[in-house]
Amino acid sequence: MRRGRFLVYRNRRCAQQSGVFKAGPQREMKSSLPMENGEERSPQVASAPTFVTQTDVPVGERSISGQYPLVQNVTVTEGGTANMTCRVEYNDNTSLQWSNPAQQTLFFGDKKALRDNRIELVHASWSELTISINDVTLTDDGMYTCSLFTMPVRTAKAYLTVLGVPEKPEIDGLTKPALEGDDITLTCMTQGSKPAADLRWFRNEKEVKGAKEVNASGKTFTVRSSLQLHVDRNDDGVAYTCKVDHVALAQTPQQATEVLEVHYAPRVQIVHSLAVPQEGQYLKLECVSKGNPSPDPVMWTKDGGELPDLDRMIVEGRELTFTSLNKTDNGTYRCEAGNHLGTSSAEYVLYVYDPPTTLPPSTTPPLHSIPPDPTRASDRTVTDSRDPNALGQHGTDHALIGGVVAVVVFVTLCLIIVLGRYLARHKGTYLTNEAKGADDAPDADTAIINAEGNHAHAEEKKEYFI
Repeated sequence: MRRGRFLVYRNRRCAQQSGVFKAGPQREMKSSLPMENGEERSPQVASAPTFVTQTDVPVGERSISGQYPLVQNVTVTEGGTANMTCRVEYNDNTSLQWSNPAQQTLFFGDKKALRDNRIELVHASWSELTISINDVTLTDDGMYTCSLFTMPVRTAKAYLTVLGVPEKPEIDGLTKPALEGDDITLTCMTQGSKPAADLRWFRNEKEVKGAKEVNASGKTFTVRSSLQLHVDRNDDGVAYTCKVDHVALAQTPQQATEVLEVHYAPRVQIVHSLAVPQEGQYLKLECVSKGNPSPDPVMWTKDGGELPDLDRMIVEGRELTFTSLNKTDNGTYRCEAGNHLGTSSAEYVLYVYDPPTTLPPSTTPPLHSIPPDPTRASDRTVTDSRDPNALGQHGTDHALIGGVVAVVVFVTLCLIIVLGRYLARHKGTYLTNEAKGADDAPDADTAIINAEGNHAHAEEKKEYFI
């Protein structure tokens, strides 16, 4: 006790001798920084976590003596350990001192002045004084001062920032189960953060936006975020997650998750195993119903009544099976399912087709054994499978060719007839011109005489027809 009082007394005496303290309680000496624009500059205090130097020594005097303390801002998470270091580049055996935001001396050199088991000495020398504060709380947050007791006393200030760790978030407003069509509001809240935390919502893995609200509570903050939902069946089984983002949670993120359960009326659909059902085939109808709670069991009917032939029609759970189809199975089949929220149904019209007819294989052996060509066979198979009326198309092609040939023959005959008549007319005209002199005779006797005269010279004219 006496030792502590002696240290405080010594500290005050040194300060008074250097002009820092006057009569009365301890106070800090104002800075005597150079004048700027006729006004004295006030000392600047760094609040960001960067390397800072604060001293009461004017700049010109600083360069001459070189004795001034160097400190650095410190940021620590609540419950952690903060190390406060003060260094001096050139020291002529002058003591260093750390004091807290309340201006209580923590250490004067290597001497502990404040009874606090959380505060310990790490290193003390003429050039450095380092102390540690364990199990830091939010009350430790503030400006700490390192003093170098020269003439005059020189000081440097370092800000200790204590981060408040946000509590694990909680989600409220979730009703289980929710009904399709309801409007609900999910609220996520976290307390104890410093600075204020940020809350983010996720629907499964996709982020969705919520409304944020921040309230201060002393040095910490309470943050709330709300999310409005219009519930439908697609929200059933969806996980909504509220995640806390904060600088103090870089390695251990906090989050809460709730899975939404939605009840809704069923929807029914019939799935069939055959596209074209034929006589003698096996057919299965499945009643696919989706609802919550699950609509079980389902009811099968035919044409509004019960199933007629339960020997061939087997009902197992949601499936209706026909072991061997026949024409009597034609009709409308109905599947119905429901829960406490409603009922749904679906219908399937069944028409049984005749089985395909196939010709018996021929017993007559082929005249020549020719190995089949796989390529041609595959082409023929593809053609037949694609066009079932290929044979009819070939018949149409032959008829078209026959019609064209008939037209050509008809046109040829017409040309022959026209040409023959033309030749016949040309020959008659030629013979008439042989007796051309008779045309000018005044009477018949003269015409005969003229014609005989012409015949007399006929022997001189010979014509050959090839």
